[in-house]
Amino acid sequence: MLKGMTDPSAADQRLSSYDFALPEERIAQRPVEPRHAARLLVVDPPGLGDPPHARHRSVWELQQELRPGDLLVVNDTRVLRARLQARRPTGGAVELLVLEPWQPSAPASGGDGLVAAGPGRWLCLAKPARKLKAGDGLELVAAGQAPLPVQVLGSDPETGGRVVQFPPQCGDAAALEPLLVQYGAIPLPPYIHAHDASDNERYQTRYAARPGAVAAPTAGLHLSDDLLAAIRERGVAIATTTLHVGLGTFRPVETEDLRTLQLHSEWVEVTPALVEAVAACQARGGRVIAIGTTAVRSLEAVARLHGGVLAPHTGPVNLVIQPGYRFAVVQGLLTNFHLPKSSLLLLVSALIGRERLLALYAEAIARQYRFFSYGDAMWIAPEAVLSSAAPEPQPPSS
Repeated sequence: MLKGMTDPSAADQRLSSYDFALPEERIAQRPVEPRHAARLLVVDPPGLGDPPHARHRSVWELQQELRPGDLLVVNDTRVLRARLQARRPTGGAVELLVLEPWQPSAPASGGDGLVAAGPGRWLCLAKPARKLKAGDGLELVAAGQAPLPVQVLGSDPETGGRVVQFPPQCGDAAALEPLLVQYGAIPLPPYIHAHDASDNERYQTRYAARPGAVAAPTAGLHLSDDLLAAIRERGVAIATTTLHVGLGTFRPVETEDLRTLQLHSEWVEVTPALVEAVAACQARGGRVIAIGTTAVRSLEAVARLHGGVLAPHTGPVNLVIQPGYRFAVVQGLLTNFHLPKSSLLLLVSALIGRERLLALYAEAIARQYRFFSYGDAMWIAPEAVLSSAAPEPQPPSS
């Protein structure tokens, strides 16, 4: 067993134990306005009720749950307009979802059996993928724009995606973003059935700054400018990390035995300024609060790489958080309501326990909370976290 893990139950290690029935009408199709008007389910400390009890507030009232000296860690990634419409030479329509610069971990299948990394080469999901072969030309199309030629170079056996050659100058997300603004659309999750022009702004956090994600860090969508100002006025610090939400968001967990679960790696940056902010918070007795599971994964994955101590890091990380995990940095969490049998459900279960989380979800459904990306939120204060999962107490600063 890995260092930092405790022994979970047998049921905790089975994917089927994380299933629950969700009525279709509980899936939020549009966000509430203003952002902070969403409902907030506040998790009480363990042992206060059976089934677990929760308080019902609004996200605006999150400020009252925080304390002077606390630190919020937010993910400042910006969602790319990564959904593209394209046309084959035959006239057939193709949809591309741009994921990440192509960096093969294994040989990809192209015309010569290999697709090397190169400037402007991106991994994309495609529909219909089966009709796209190495060497095929496509034209990107959008209203008011001249068609833009791109080429399929090959396929990625791991993801089923296609390696697509964009203009060579589009080597990273910042360089590709102007093209995507011209031709692309915000890639809303498939369970949101209607798209609106307002999604280009509404499916971004108010602090989104660094382009690279293909899905929003959705807990942060609840934080309005007014709420962020009120939180700062309360004496709560705010620091940023960057985790570009990528392919893992679109890949369902299919491993029943969770002891063997592996997830797609994610690009993360933890800066020296963030490390200093966390250390200062711990030194003053504040609490480190993650805004969303992406902030959790950023902090915990980087700490795991450095023996449980947060340190500056830029690059890929890969960490599975599930019941039995002992957190190194994160003490509390603001999060959305997640899909059944998802890796995000495993992560939240690690904080408060699987059975307790599913009981709280049942209460949220009964009280008509709104689920998923545009839905309501859950607040897990440090006092509500399992003692076996909470970070070890920090030694007093000298």
